[in-house]
Amino acid sequence: MPLWHVYHPPRAYTPEQKQQLSTDITAFYTRFGLPKFYVMVLFHEIEPGSFHLGGEPSDSAVRIVVEHLARQTEDPELRRRTREALADLLAPHTTGRGLYCEFHIDETPQNLWMIDGLTPPPPGSEVEQLWARENRPSPY
Repeated sequence: MPLWHVYHPPRAYTPEQKQQLSTDITAFYTRFGLPKFYVMVLFHEIEPGSFHLGGEPSDSAVRIVVEHLARQTEDPELRRRTREALADLLAPHTTGRGLYCEFHIDETPQNLWMIDGLTPPPPGSEVEQLWARENRPSPY
C-alpha cells in the first residue's frame, strides 16, 4: 500500500482539491496494477504557528511522507524515476500553487504488512489482479 501523509497549513486545500490530489495519487499507482484500495491519503491540517520551516513559522509549506509497503526497490534508477514522477504529480498541487513542498518515501518490507488480517498476495499475481478488479481484499 502506498500511505501518504500530507501535512499542510489551514485552508491550503479545499475538499475538492484534496479529492483531486488523492485521485491523482491513486491513478499513479493503479497504472502499475495496484488495487485502488491499497492507496490511502491522509490530510493533516497543521494549526497556525505549529508548522515551522528553518526555525520560522510557515503558512505556505507542505510536507509529505509517503510510505511504500506494496512495492520496494533497491534500484537507484527506478528510485530516481519514482521520485521525479511523484514530484511531477505533486507540482500542480503544491509548487504550482505557490506552496513550498518537501516529500520523502519510506519503504516497509511487504512481510510486515497486512490488510483485514490477510497477507497481501505477491505483486502481479493472479490474486493481486483479482483484488484490483474487485477493489477489495479476499481470502486466498
